[in-house]
Amino acid sequence: MEPTYKKPETLIDTPTHYCPGCGHGIVHRLIAEIIDELDIKEKTIGLAPVGCAVLAYNYLDIDMCEAAHGRPPAVATGIKRVHPDNVVFSYQGDGDLAAIGTAEIIHTANRGENITVIFVNNAVYGMTNGQMAPTTLLNQRTLTTPQGRDPIADGYPLRMCEILSIIDGSRFIARTSITSPKNINKAKEMIKKGFQTQIEKRGFSLIEVLSTCPVYWHMTPCESMKYIDDQMTKTFPLGIFKDWEIDN
Repeated sequence: MEPTYKKPETLIDTPTHYCPGCGHGIVHRLIAEIIDELDIKEKTIGLAPVGCAVLAYNYLDIDMCEAAHGRPPAVATGIKRVHPDNVVFSYQGDGDLAAIGTAEIIHTANRGENITVIFVNNAVYGMTNGQMAPTTLLNQRTLTTPQGRDPIADGYPLRMCEILSIIDGSRFIARTSITSPKNINKAKEMIKKGFQTQIEKRGFSLIEVLSTCPVYWHMTPCESMKYIDDQMTKTFPLGIFKDWEIDN
């Protein structure tokens, strides 16, 4: 029989360190599939930050570089400017990109740097035991908001796609999720569009992926997927927020 499935060449065959039900593994696979399909394995450079994704280089068979917490866009900028013919992307979580890295991501987009950012949003700090993140939902309970996030004391969730979409230097900004086969296929389509935007030298692209953290949401993996669909998407609606092809 002809096989209907095969492991992407760019995805390293190794046991995962991620918690059961974590969405990072799905996103890793999508990236690997896209790199294979675009035939860019030998020219792609990835940036991994501090956070749950810090060991991304264990799963993707490409050149990878680590960056200090929040600084992958700055490091990616330097690498891309020195190697403009390479495909450079950062792989970041919400605590990394939307907190300590807020200045870096905003100014990288504002300069229109020709890089791609994959932003995995699970609305909590996963690596450091589940504290409130910039994207934590209102009333969501975390280690540092045991009674739920209070807007008066804790502020409101940051909507990074909406913020970045109004910056002149950004070219493609989209938000997806991994809660169903349909959404996973859509996520792949959006991430691929981000890479193609860079390959065509259009400028800055960011794809946000709503993902799960069952351990620190204190839910089962199935409950976590439902939580994204029923709750997270109310604050973080899915869709394309900016597309240079449509805008021009």
